Formats: sequence, C-alpha cells, structure tokens
Amino acid sequence: MTETITSPPVRTGTPEAPPALGGLGLFTVLLGAALPLVDFFIVNVALPTIGADLHASEAVLELVVAGYGVAYAVLLVLGGRLGDLFGRRRLFLGGMAAFGLTSLACGLAPGAWSLVAARVAQGASAAAMLPQVLATIQATTTGPRRARAMSLYGATAGLSMVAGQILGGVLVAADIAGSGWRSVFLVNVPVVLVGLFLAARAVPETRSARPEPVDVPGTFLLAASILTLLVPLTEGRAAGWPLWTWLSLAAFPFAAAAFYAVERRADRAGRTPLVPPSLFAIVSLRRGLLLIVPFSIGFSGFMFVIAVALQQGAGLGPVAAGLALAPLAVVFFLFSLAGPRLVARYGTRVVPVGAALQGVGLALMTLAAWRSWPDLGLVELLPGAAVAGAGQALQLPVVLRVVLSEVPAERAGVGGGVMVTTQQSSLALGVATLGTLFLSLTPGMGMRDALVTTLLVQLAGVALTGLLSLRLPRTIV
Repeated sequence: MTETITSPPVRTGTPEAPPALGGLGLFTVLLGAALPLVDFFIVNVALPTIGADLHASEAVLELVVAGYGVAYAVLLVLGGRLGDLFGRRRLFLGGMAAFGLTSLACGLAPGAWSLVAARVAQGASAAAMLPQVLATIQATTTGPRRARAMSLYGATAGLSMVAGQILGGVLVAADIAGSGWRSVFLVNVPVVLVGLFLAARAVPETRSARPEPVDVPGTFLLAASILTLLVPLTEGRAAGWPLWTWLSLAAFPFAAAAFYAVERRADRAGRTPLVPPSLFAIVSLRRGLLLIVPFSIGFSGFMFVIAVALQQGAGLGPVAAGLALAPLAVVFFLFSLAGPRLVARYGTRVVPVGAALQGVGLALMTLAAWRSWPDLGLVELLPGAAVAGAGQALQLPVVLRVVLSEVPAERAGVGGGVMVTTQQSSLALGVATLGTLFLSLTPGMGMRDALVTTLLVQLAGVALTGLLSLRLPRTIV
C-alpha cells in the first residue's frame, strides 16, 4: 500500500511562514525530547543505591519516581498551551534551562525529601520543554520532511526509554569522582548547556495563529484527575493502602467527569479549552491515543520490574542489569531506521505485525525467566529482548505519527500536549500497576513466579495493543 502524506498549510502568528526546521534544529529538539524520557527511566537501576545512601524508605523511593512522572504528566498540556501563546522556542529554551537547574538540584540533594522536591520540579520543567518539540515539528515541516521528523521523534522516544536504564547502570557503577548515584542527574547539566547553545541558533520561533488564554478551570481539573488516580496507585502499596488512597481513587471518576464537562462547555462556547473535546473527532488521533495507553503501560511496567528483578533477585549489579536490555535498544534503533520505508510500502499494517513480534519476544523472556532463574542476564534474555525490540520499533514511531497526522498546524501545541500527556500518564500508570503487582506478589510467590506472572499480564496487554492496532487508518494522511 502506498502512503500518501498531505499537510495543511503552515500558519503562525505572522503573515509569513516560519523558517523550515533544518537538520541541526531537528537534532536539537530531539535532544530536548530525549532528556525527559531518559530521566524517567534512568533512576530505576539507581534506586537501591539512593536508598542506601540517603536512608530512604521504599515509599520515599517510589516518590522519587512518581513525583517526577506525576508532575510531568499533570503539566504537559499546559506546557503545550503556553508554547502556543508565548512562542514555542521561548518555552523550549526556558524549559530546558529549568531542566538543567533542577537536575543540578537533584544531583546535589542532601536528603531524600529534598531529592523528591527537586524531582517534582524537574518533572514540571520537562513539561514546559517537551510539548514544544512536537509543536515545532508540526509547524515547521511538511510532507516527507514531516514524516521523517516524526519517525525520528518516535525512534528517539523509544530508544531514550531503554537507553536511560542502561545509562543509569553505567553511571552508578562508574562512580565518577565519587558521585555515585548523583551522576545520573548531574550528567544532564552539560547536555543542557549544549542544547541551549544549539537551540538559540537553530530552532525557529513559532506560535499559534490564534493563541488562546490559559484555561484555568480545565488546568486544575485535569491536574486533579491525574493526581487522584496516579498518586494512590503509586504510593498505596508502600503506605499500606491507608484511607486516603481509597478516597482519592473514589474521587477520580468525579474529577474526570467534571473536567470533561467543563471542557465540552468551553468548546461549544467557541473558546479553546485545555483539551478540546472536538479534537477527538479526528479518528486517527482518537484511535492512536487509545493504542498508546496499553503500549506505554506495558513498556514502563516491564522496565521497572526487570530492573528490580535483575538486581534484587538475580543479584546483578547496576551495569549488568542495565546492559541486559542492550539487545532491545540496539534492535529497536535498527528497526526504527527501516520504519519509514516499511510504512510507505505497507501503511499502518506494520503495527499489528510489530505487536505480534513484541508478544513473541515477551514470551521468550518469560520462558527464560522460568527456566534460568536466578541465572538471568544478558545471554538468557538476548533472544527475547531482540525480538521484542523489533516489535516495539514497528509500533511506537508509527503510532505517534498517526496521532498527529491530521491535527491542524494551529493546534499543534494542544495536540502534542494531549499525546505526550497520554503517553506520560500511561508510563507512570505502568510503574504504579505492574510494579505494584510484582512487588505485592513477591513475598508470597517468590521473585521468579512473581516476575513470570507479571510478564504474562503484560503479554495480555500486548495482545490488546495488537487488536487495537487493527482499527488504525490504513494510511497516514
């Protein structure tokens, strides 16, 4: 099947079209996209060292992960709106600078609670930076150049999630200048300085042609919806499921319903709400977002669970635990490069094929865990990780392209914010649900059986992803 790609005319707040995004500019915004995702996963293999050094409880360590992820998810759509309003390049530069400063604060944190606070601020900084990446790509590229840029964005997103875990293990073990776990945060500082230098020279400024003021009620209700769901799911098990966790979960559907009602009312009144319900009339966006949810839940849940199992159960060090996933990262990267050509020839039919491959790879890793435990490492996981990496590479970059393929350029910030919020919330939900399942089963079943059970649950999620992928538009418009 031949892919046809058409694009709406680029419109900005000025009569002229913005400068095209060149190769250096694309590299720079992709660097900005990689940083937040790397930092979501880089702490997974560092948590045991952080806990020992800062004398942090398990609940506080979970907040180191959840505080970042929840702040990130809550503020992403707002970050996209602010970019539309004040300029995407300006928000990208400001968000990246703040990300560097908060990374420095994480690396210098004297105690566990100060680290949690710095991680929350780091997540908020990431939320200002990341939506500008997609919005800039949508507003400054067209046709095949946009298709290539979106494919590279998808490849960057997937590779960053795996590379973050590998990099975290290497940095902790390297103990650069005695920094230990702190280097997983301090490494961001020189990268941010390079990114700021490049962005100031190579990233064009764009903004929406019809910028709208910030939707204050919608912002608060979206934050309430995400917080009432993710915080109790993340902290509930470690805290012993106190009353507040159940009250929070009970409040979630009411907060979500109130958010939808407020947004629908604003949309019908001709205003632009934070998340316009009319945006979901776009079939490609709606069906793509629905697929992102189980994919991201499974991806992040697997990464968290395998990091804990390999270190605490199989007795691997941080480097060996990180490198056990190297085959997944390498194969993901190689197949991502081939993705655009495959999509051009076969359309979105590559996505269910990718889901099938991921399922086979996950089944092979489950079998390896069952047979080889506790001698589980790079060699035992290699066949399954390689096949799973190929399958994931045929799904994630393509689905991200599908979601934004028909979003008008003037709504690029809103569309990008909705997509990355869905992805980030699902990543946090994956750690909260699959991570909680694994840690809850371990005391009674033992770590091997808990790992196998959790992987089988994820396998069911991969099957759901495959079924949902059959409903994607066959071509990317």
